[in-house]
Amino acid sequence: MFAFHLQPTLSETKHLNYRLRSNVGTMCERSSKPDHLCLCPLEGVIDTIGKKWTLLVVNAIGNHGRLRFSRMMEELRGISPTTLSDTLQELQREGLIMRESFAEIPPRVEYSLTKDGAQLRKAILPLLQWASTRTVSGKKRCSARYRQIAAHQIMRHEE
Repeated sequence: MFAFHLQPTLSETKHLNYRLRSNVGTMCERSSKPDHLCLCPLEGVIDTIGKKWTLLVVNAIGNHGRLRFSRMMEELRGISPTTLSDTLQELQREGLIMRESFAEIPPRVEYSLTKDGAQLRKAILPLLQWASTRTVSGKKRCSARYRQIAAHQIMRHEE
């Protein structure tokens, strides 16, 4: 577990760094301080997971292990086929899901989480736990919009 000091410094390479109390070295080629961890590895991933449906898609696949497109459409009520298709392609490009085609008639395609996708799903649990304890004036903890979507809840599997 990393312990973060809440004293951000902006390095000369314009990367936001937080001092770490650990033996983890730098992840940024441009940083000369071995006790700093930069946010560079998040580039692209944050853009992907920050989209409205992405974490719901990751969770739907994670809840079931493997899902076909039509089953995901049922799980994610309200998502358009184009949005689901685009989200799946982006998750595949980021290496978070795997698409497996079967040479059958009719053709069958199934999606599953890669090792990175499963780790992402596991990594967001503390964020969800933190968010569920927040009290924001006028906001309910469980939105009516999301209650209709089965994938808005995480099923915990023993690993």
